[in-house]
Amino acid sequence: MENLISRYRNVSILAAVLFVQVFGLAVQVKRSTEQQSTRLIRVWTVGAVAPLEKGLTWFQGGVGDVWRSYIYLRGVRQENRDLKYEIERLRLEQVRLSDDAEQARRLQALLGFKQKFISKTVAAQVIGSSGSEQSRSIFIDKGTRQGIEKGMPVITADGVVGRVLNAYSTTAQVLLMNDQTSGVGALLEKSRLQGIVRGTPLGEVVLEKVMSDEQVAAGETVLTSGGDRIFPKGLPIGTITRVSPGPGVFLNIRVHPTANLSKLEEVLVITKQEEQTASLAETGPVRAVDVLAQRLPSVTDKPADDTKKQGAVSGGPQQAAQQQPNKIAPNSAGASVKNSPTQTGPATDTNHGPGATKPITQVSSGAVSSMPQPKPAVAPKPSAPTEDKPQ
Repeated sequence: MENLISRYRNVSILAAVLFVQVFGLAVQVKRSTEQQSTRLIRVWTVGAVAPLEKGLTWFQGGVGDVWRSYIYLRGVRQENRDLKYEIERLRLEQVRLSDDAEQARRLQALLGFKQKFISKTVAAQVIGSSGSEQSRSIFIDKGTRQGIEKGMPVITADGVVGRVLNAYSTTAQVLLMNDQTSGVGALLEKSRLQGIVRGTPLGEVVLEKVMSDEQVAAGETVLTSGGDRIFPKGLPIGTITRVSPGPGVFLNIRVHPTANLSKLEEVLVITKQEEQTASLAETGPVRAVDVLAQRLPSVTDKPADDTKKQGAVSGGPQQAAQQQPNKIAPNSAGASVKNSPTQTGPATDTNHGPGATKPITQVSSGAVSSMPQPKPAVAPKPSAPTEDKPQ
């Protein structure tokens, strides 16, 4: 190496001087553009390093694709199999829940369960408040002239607000549910526990009358139960924020109202509620046996007049069948009664001699007529002449 440098000493010194000069010019010279100016050394450095960085990025992306597409997916087959089993289980659970819901609707219809539905509301605007911490109420611009009465529930689109405390001709006073004298029948959405929502002197909302041995979780929704006969069932009241043991046998449950009671501007007053009873026809399809029972004809009773007339003429169907076996018994519609055409022997009568024509009774549609029977083709055996007795 030393021999090579000593041999080409002048060339090496020239190359070094040129490199230093070019490097100094690259540091000093700037390439100007419309937006900014960049030193030439930076442009050369970026141009030299960029291909290397692109290669490293391509290599890293290729390795990552191989990892994500092949090596990392080794357990995907088992995961898909587990997901399929979970889907099948959820489908069975859905079918079971659908059957239970259908059965509940049928039982509800059979028991004649009644539910209250909001039929008519009146929109009102808040025009004032009580202005006292002891009484939390508001005043609205609708009164008895618009159909508002004392005790009617007041709600918003978010949830329960309160009830009408006093109704005047053009205004009404509404007692908010966070007032300490108010009370709303409540029902927990998941656990189905019932209690009473009341206000506190500080303006908070609490749920009372829930036993301490019950499990109540924070975040559960509180709905109206309908037991107070004021609010319909199922309206949102609020959400449970805190649960703690109370001084007695009840829990201390704090509720955050869904309606912003401190920023009320418009409210709805429920002026009319209707009770609707679920019908059995709404619970599901009608059974096939019920459809057949409605469409098939039913057996009607025999008319009393035709039965008496037939009994008077022929002495009843059983008596006519015993006396004249070859006759057709009358039916319930008054069919004709006549002798069988296969009779070949002579007809005998206690009042007429042999060979004499015997009157036959024919009943057609309740009418009685006598028709003479012709003599038989076969001659009867000779017998002593008898005289017809006068009738």
